[in-house]
Amino acid sequence: MAPGSLVLLAGLLGARALGDPGPLEDVVIDRYYIPKICLREAQMGDFIRYHYNGTFKDGKKFDSSYDRGTAVAGVVGVGRLITGMDRGLQGMCVNERRRLVVPPHLGYGSIGALAGLIPPDATLYFDVVLLDIWNKKDQLQVTTLSKPERCNRTVESSDFVRYHYNGTLLDGTPFDSSYSKQSTYDTYVGTGWLIKGMDQGLLGMCAGEKRSIVIPPFLAYGEKGYGTVIPPQASLVFSVLLVDFHNPRDGVALEQLEVPAACGRRAVTGDFVRYHYNGTLMDGTLFDSRHGTGRGGAGGTGQERAPSARDAPCGEGAKSPGSSRRSYSRNHTYDTYIGKGYIIPGMDQGLQGVCAGERRRVVVPPHLAYGESGAGDKIPGSAVLIFDVHVIDFHNPEDPVEIETVHRPEGCNVTSRPRDFVRYHYNCSLLDGTRLFSSHDYEAPQEVTLGTNKVIEGLNRGLLDMCVGERRVLIVPPHLGHGESG
Repeated sequence: MAPGSLVLLAGLLGARALGDPGPLEDVVIDRYYIPKICLREAQMGDFIRYHYNGTFKDGKKFDSSYDRGTAVAGVVGVGRLITGMDRGLQGMCVNERRRLVVPPHLGYGSIGALAGLIPPDATLYFDVVLLDIWNKKDQLQVTTLSKPERCNRTVESSDFVRYHYNGTLLDGTPFDSSYSKQSTYDTYVGTGWLIKGMDQGLLGMCAGEKRSIVIPPFLAYGEKGYGTVIPPQASLVFSVLLVDFHNPRDGVALEQLEVPAACGRRAVTGDFVRYHYNGTLMDGTLFDSRHGTGRGGAGGTGQERAPSARDAPCGEGAKSPGSSRRSYSRNHTYDTYIGKGYIIPGMDQGLQGVCAGERRRVVVPPHLAYGESGAGDKIPGSAVLIFDVHVIDFHNPEDPVEIETVHRPEGCNVTSRPRDFVRYHYNCSLLDGTRLFSSHDYEAPQEVTLGTNKVIEGLNRGLLDMCVGERRVLIVPPHLGHGESG
């Protein structure tokens, strides 16, 4: 007999020593396969599911759950089974295999059973494998397998979630997987769209968290099971990865990552904004780091325009530095109007109030992004979008030249006027501080006759009414500079 065999019989060894084992008084249990991991053993009062083959000593089969195609489900240790089976099943682990030898008085006795199929005083042999154990007192078992370091919010009732899962029975038999469908499972939590155990098991999860959720039958599909894949009274095990979640009541969430010390003006509706961004899904998957193409892009409008060097960037005599645009993946910013519907509503809202040079994270729920349809093959339906934005500059088409007088000499009676010939030095940069050109790089200052279209209009206006020796800072909006062409 195998090392795991148990003989539940007082006095039997003495009889065997004499060479005559005599009649069995109790069940003989041969535990010929014991799984390495056994989280729980069947106890009296537990509900169990198991398969078995029943034979006589000569190997002739009298019954088999396999032949019926359905495992046996019942309560162990409460007299609903023959006494030998009741005793032999106790202490079993899921996936354990046992051979039970049941003497007649613990089987069907002197009467027999099954219309003579089991004769009187028959010793019965059962090969049993345990598939499932549960109890009415069981609760949901939730184990966190991994959790992201950053978790600003967790799943609550009425949230809409997107998750991947592998579903198995308690013995490891797979019954379903979202991975095989190559799409997440998307649904509301706590509104009755899921089995009760899943509704409870998803609560409190972070995006990117992995959990194991073990659900007893009464919180799953109960006595009916589900189709042909989930039998009646089956415990379910789900390995879940939460990809995304939001609430239909959510608005845009903003996080200011870096705000410049000086912020003379904040962007408002109607402003034209130039910014860089990285766009990711909630699980960190990058979907875009470039300009978009209208609403089909990652929040853009197709406002990108090719740079041109036909005009000098800072006035007559300047050397063109080429395109001043940059981006993380395509070497240019994303340029668009805000608050006018050229970009997704979430970004229209999320860019309101930014400063030039500010870095901001904008979290956009699906109903303010691409909704249930998603966009292209990178933004799935009902996806929350996260934009890390760096605002380079912005202006309004109605903006004038901003003039700040840094120094004006005392006793200045004569100032520059149209048609005056002026000589001046200047440093020219973009609003984010990127240096473009400086007249100090050359031996002589710049020279121009005002009002003759030799310099950009903003510079022409900014040079008017100046005294000799005066210093100014001029901020020239694009429509008074080099416009859409750059």
